[in-house]
Amino acid sequence: MKKIQSILNTRLGFLTLLALCLWYKSVLAYFMGFSLAINNLWQYFFIVVNPFATTVILLSLALYLNRPKLSYIVMGIIHIADTIFIYANILYYRENGDFLSVSTITGVAKVAKGLGKSTASSMQFSDIFYFIDFIIIIILFATKFIKIDKRPFRKITALATTCLGIALFSADLAGSEANRPQLLGKTFDHSYIVKYLGINSFLAYDSVRSIQNDQVRSSATETEIDTVLDYTKDHYAAPNAQYFGKANGKNIIVIHLESFEQFLIGMKVNGQEVTPFLNSLYNDQNTLSYDNFFNQVGGGRTSDAETMLESDLFGLPEGSFFQKLGGDNTFQSAPAILQQQKNYTSAVFHGNIGSFWGRNVTYKNMGYNYFFDETYYDTKDPDTLSLNGYGVKDKILFAEGAKYLEQMQQPFYTKFLTITNHVGYQFSDEDNADFQTSDNANPTVNSYFKTAHYLDKSVEEFFNYLKASGLDKNTMVVLYGDHYGLNDTQHKALSTMVGKTPDTWTKFNDTQMQRVPFMIHMDGLKGGIKHTYGGEIDILPTILHLAGVNTKQYIQLGTDLLSKHHSQIVAFRNKDFITPEYTVYRNGGASTQVYSNATGEQIDMRDNPDLLAKVDRWEYEVDLQLKTSDNINNKNLLRFYTPAGFDPVNPTNYSYQNQVQQMEKLRNDLGNKSTSLYSKNGNKSTTDLYDTDSVQLQNDRTPIDSWSYLNKK
Repeated sequence: MKKIQSILNTRLGFLTLLALCLWYKSVLAYFMGFSLAINNLWQYFFIVVNPFATTVILLSLALYLNRPKLSYIVMGIIHIADTIFIYANILYYRENGDFLSVSTITGVAKVAKGLGKSTASSMQFSDIFYFIDFIIIIILFATKFIKIDKRPFRKITALATTCLGIALFSADLAGSEANRPQLLGKTFDHSYIVKYLGINSFLAYDSVRSIQNDQVRSSATETEIDTVLDYTKDHYAAPNAQYFGKANGKNIIVIHLESFEQFLIGMKVNGQEVTPFLNSLYNDQNTLSYDNFFNQVGGGRTSDAETMLESDLFGLPEGSFFQKLGGDNTFQSAPAILQQQKNYTSAVFHGNIGSFWGRNVTYKNMGYNYFFDETYYDTKDPDTLSLNGYGVKDKILFAEGAKYLEQMQQPFYTKFLTITNHVGYQFSDEDNADFQTSDNANPTVNSYFKTAHYLDKSVEEFFNYLKASGLDKNTMVVLYGDHYGLNDTQHKALSTMVGKTPDTWTKFNDTQMQRVPFMIHMDGLKGGIKHTYGGEIDILPTILHLAGVNTKQYIQLGTDLLSKHHSQIVAFRNKDFITPEYTVYRNGGASTQVYSNATGEQIDMRDNPDLLAKVDRWEYEVDLQLKTSDNINNKNLLRFYTPAGFDPVNPTNYSYQNQVQQMEKLRNDLGNKSTSLYSKNGNKSTTDLYDTDSVQLQNDRTPIDSWSYLNKK
């Protein structure tokens, strides 16, 4: 004990004590305060060691002070401040499912609202363990077990301590990058930075990101929005009178088909259709289907598809718009437009954690009323989770999502984000026992067919529920593939199954495989297979016009696919593009390559000056569209323009905690005026109408059928 006392009676000893206290608080927060999904032993290792680096660096700053008493006081202040920061993050996380950002901290009013009016109720008795070390340290000083070390402290020792902290952080960062490449460059979830580098490092990272964003935004002037408005005015496509308002007052359900490519529609392996239900839906007389519809995502992949779907803006040239800018930018997005124009309620159903791609923050800025992430589904049975690590399986997502869907006030705008068909395509055979996949030499191709078949069955079960519950009569369902599922090598391996050969496979063929499905299904809709060229940037104006909302006053870069004035130039995020006749690769100047869509052959532009002039004009249009989008996003230009009759979204009006209670209270407050399916069904659940062959739900249907289970959320 005397040896411990002698160590603690040195400045380095006291620093070590405080560092250990902050370490245990951080680790306690990681495991108990935050919902950090830990997927492997390395992540456990980083979580345990990462608090030391920044803690040692911060506390070492006090060692440079000559006056001993002042040095101890500064160490104490740092210790208290970091404790408060950790605990504030815990309270904020309990309310918002995310970590405190610089913009939240600097905006005092926003912090108060972000922490919520019920901050006190968020506190738990066990939180005392975050502060109990204060009592212990006070007792140690009061009993003189610890005394202030009044001896001079060498600056070289202080520097060595700081360098130790820097070395620890460098080792942590290097190890983290090895285990999670491009951790900082391509961040898609704040929790990953916290897991690998720590809560203090997250604040530093967010500070740098905020400074970079603010520098770009500070250069923006209000007059720049005039250029944007001129663009949208010149490129606006008036709605098709035959279809405008066809879905007026209807529920809108968007089904996001993860990694689903167009070639899967109609594909057979071993005599079996890979996606029999989607094939039938695609050819249904009540379905508008598009066979020349392309994904236009960049590095943000799924989140880029959502950015286009919701706000009609492209993703960023690099990284994810959701993650980089979605938490701060101003939006004119589908949930808010439909709510303000047509009194829609909105929700997202997703089987992954809410912080992935920063959805739990961005959705609030878009005006989504509800967000049912992984925490709202029963995952006690590990088999409910997809083997690819991205959340609950699709059959469970739809089946359990029904219990929330029936409680939503109608009309509603909802989005189901599927995940089982995500890249990796790992799957349990028991979930797909009736399907025998291909015997392709590439195992990923074989797995892709299996997960696509499972997704198809999941969607079929959901459609059966819509019909059984009667929702189908008053609902428009939109289905689209978010991005490619196979890479170029896998497409080449697939070539013989789509009528090509590996030897003749070219990048032109790879581009043709960027087609994804786009279908709009509604009872009484005049459907058919359309050959119009378009992409994800065209979804929002198409949906809004069908819903009876004219998009002319909003800033949108796509055009209604049903409009006679729709532009059929489909821009890709890398600036390549495709038209109904040509596919163009922008290799720069004379090296630009143009292929004929009809023949797949490259065209010699030296002998075709007329086509060269067209390509130059198309290149200008593509560059202008992408540049306009990037300026809007990077400079947050929408803050300078509010459409007539539109109220900018206030994200603090939304909370994704205790959502079941929110829905129940609203239903009770409305009484006989409640328009939810549950209310219309005589205050009885319709989930018993949901029929699924999910192995997990067949074993236990209670989570679907019990509203009392939901009230535990």
